[in-house]
Amino acid sequence: MSTTPQNAGASTWSIDPVHSIAEFRVKHMMISSVRGQFTGVSGTLAYNESDAAQSHVEATIDVSTLDTHDAQRDAHLKSSDFFDAEKFPRFSFKSTRVTRRANGALTVAGTLTMHGTSKEVEFQVEGPTPPTKDPWGNTRIGVAATTKINRKDFGLSWNAALETGGVLIGEDVSITLELEFVRS
Repeated sequence: MSTTPQNAGASTWSIDPVHSIAEFRVKHMMISSVRGQFTGVSGTLAYNESDAAQSHVEATIDVSTLDTHDAQRDAHLKSSDFFDAEKFPRFSFKSTRVTRRANGALTVAGTLTMHGTSKEVEFQVEGPTPPTKDPWGNTRIGVAATTKINRKDFGLSWNAALETGGVLIGEDVSITLELEFVRS
């Protein structure tokens, strides 16, 4: 790893895709939430333990790994009505700023690109956990991160009106990431 002013003193970590997941939650018919997950999460973290503001993270999510526990819904979400997975096979996130909050948790701001649209978002992050050795000698850390986006901001505007008023799918989407990193 090269040492630059942005990552001087940082250690490099890779997302362990087997132990990481990206989940979302969105209102359905304004009465309950539908949840989905993506298991194809990959990326790297340059983590500066002594100065978190000098840390940087980049990650991608493979849209084809979507699972909402309903094959028909998954196919619709991957279609051109929503994610258009054929044209936009990945989501990406690249941090631009990391700040430590008063309670010790982190805020990670950066550019989220989804469906061909890039927007600034902020994740509220718990962690990283203290480094831990696994049984095979690898050093690992974990984080949990959350944010909320408006799906229409990313061009995901398909919807259907309900006979009783309102819409089939809410606009606000809660995103939760559970990430485990392995020191590179």
